Amino acid sequence: MKTPLDRKKVCFVGAGAMAEAIFRGMIEKKTAHADHIFIVNRHNQNRLQELHREYGVQVHPDQKIKNRFIEEADVVVLAMKPKDVEEALSHLRSHIRPNQLVISVIAGLSIHALSQYLGAAQLPIVRTMPNTSSTIGLGVTGVTYGEHVTEQHEAMTRAIFGAVGMVHEGEEPMLDVITGISGSGPAYVYYFIENLMQAAIDGGIEPSAAKSIVAQTVLGAAKMVQQTGEEPSILRKKVTSPNGTTQAAIEKLDELGFPEAVQSAAKRSSERAKELGAMLEYRKS
Repeated sequence: MKTPLDRKKVCFVGAGAMAEAIFRGMIEKKTAHADHIFIVNRHNQNRLQELHREYGVQVHPDQKIKNRFIEEADVVVLAMKPKDVEEALSHLRSHIRPNQLVISVIAGLSIHALSQYLGAAQLPIVRTMPNTSSTIGLGVTGVTYGEHVTEQHEAMTRAIFGAVGMVHEGEEPMLDVITGISGSGPAYVYYFIENLMQAAIDGGIEPSAAKSIVAQTVLGAAKMVQQTGEEPSILRKKVTSPNGTTQAAIEKLDELGFPEAVQSAAKRSSERAKELGAMLEYRKS
């Protein structure tokens, strides 16, 4: 069955965990064939060979061949770390072609700044914010499209990130909000799990059992939200009997400022995304 990426070449610039999660999902979901996926990075050649052995993706140690991978790709996915942006994009500038789709997973880097770095104002650029749950195919990816992106480009983008979870599309300012919600969100949940586990351990439950119990509790609650279609507030009220144990717990959470803490944390993460973006913009100017 054909996909929007049928016979398209996709080149990942950067070979970290997020790049691996994305192309692994593409291969497993048959969105693209490993023969059409190319991975390049600047330094760690052992990492490239490791990825080739594991997934069959195309790699090469020679810089001239790497440059050709980039030049011949239909889609170039920028997956380097923010600290490497200037060096990497300076190199890419002379190898990107006007008709290529460029997809960025670089946190904070705006479409405008990226087009400036690459020296290509008419380039079709997609900016994304995937999260770490993409590594198990349960990710959330925020996506925003530059003005030169076509419907075909959009379909290709959905195919790539749909292979690792759900895709949420919106205007560019939305990505900073997405960063605070789904980008950093897994860490908030892990932090909650840590502390609920500690409460279980303090109550006498063995650590391994506490981990299993809490993880299953959180998983079950998330599945209830997804599968019942009911609002979390309604589900919470169904668990909360008047004057019962759950009501006592919720009252304690409210007393300690739990709602304000969670919302403030998400807002601070979004603000930090804007700050990081401003730093990247400033370095270019």
